[in-house]
Amino acid sequence: MRKSLAVILSGAMLLLAACGGGGNQASGEKKDEMVKIGITQIVEHPSLDAAREGFIEALKDAGYEEGKNLKLDYQNAQGDMNNNASIAQKFVSDKNDLILAIATASAQAAVQATKDIPILFTAITDPVGAELVQSMEKPGGNATGTTDTHPDAIKNTIEAIKKFIPGAKKVGIIYNNGEPNSVVNVKNAKEALEAAGLEAVETTISASSEVKQAAESMVGRVDVLYIPKDNTVVAALESVITVANDKDIPMFVGEGDSVKRGAFASYGLDYHDLGYTTGKMAVEILEGKKPADIPVGYPENLELVVNKKAAEEEGITLTEDMLKDAKIVGE
Repeated sequence: MRKSLAVILSGAMLLLAACGGGGNQASGEKKDEMVKIGITQIVEHPSLDAAREGFIEALKDAGYEEGKNLKLDYQNAQGDMNNNASIAQKFVSDKNDLILAIATASAQAAVQATKDIPILFTAITDPVGAELVQSMEKPGGNATGTTDTHPDAIKNTIEAIKKFIPGAKKVGIIYNNGEPNSVVNVKNAKEALEAAGLEAVETTISASSEVKQAAESMVGRVDVLYIPKDNTVVAALESVITVANDKDIPMFVGEGDSVKRGAFASYGLDYHDLGYTTGKMAVEILEGKKPADIPVGYPENLELVVNKKAAEEEGITLTEDMLKDAKIVGE
């Protein structure tokens, strides 16, 4: 009888473990294994860097620590599409467990390179239009992630132009028409400008080395500059800031990090938080969830960011009402 009871108890314990009673232990065992993640980033600038840092922080908070149970391979394409494709192919050859792609071009290269390795993207304007996912709710393939497009961001920024610069009529936009994300952003900006009774004056570039000349070409033609979330231009943002300051042209941008660098104002989001959200998705995938089952994430918060020092440099007079509910930088 005792022998039979022992056999029954032993069998019950084995059944409990098989059904998930040892789930925490299994998760712990998984974290003892070395996880390989390749990070591909199209170009270096503060917003994209912040997204990457947020991603790594989320992994660390979940117990994945570089040098312990996490191996990261960070590669920057420096804006070169050939480098971008080579990085994606390298990550596939290296058999990474997961790929993080920062910005649209990097994500497209990764998705083209593999249909097997899980891919997470962040700082993407239009994941569906870029053919990264089938839909926002049901990605459907081996990729998902976060978009940096808040539905009200561009509209609110254009409204801020009317509020801060009431006499403005023409708004200069500098962007790289080879970046799919920029094309979408500029389309949305032009619609918002038209609705606000403002005229868009466009100048396109193909490399960061052309940005200063493009900014100089706007002098005397526009009342305000608007720089969308364009990786090529933002990588050389100081060139535009110099022209804006020298010629007293108010400068609005597509994200808050560029305001911190010296642009005047934006309705933006925190890219570190966006990256952190993407990192939490990575933990889900590493612990067994499929990208196809994880909806694309949106930025939750949107805030007006104003640089007081830039206002002085660009000849803008601020009032208490203008700064109501704004996050102030550059004091």
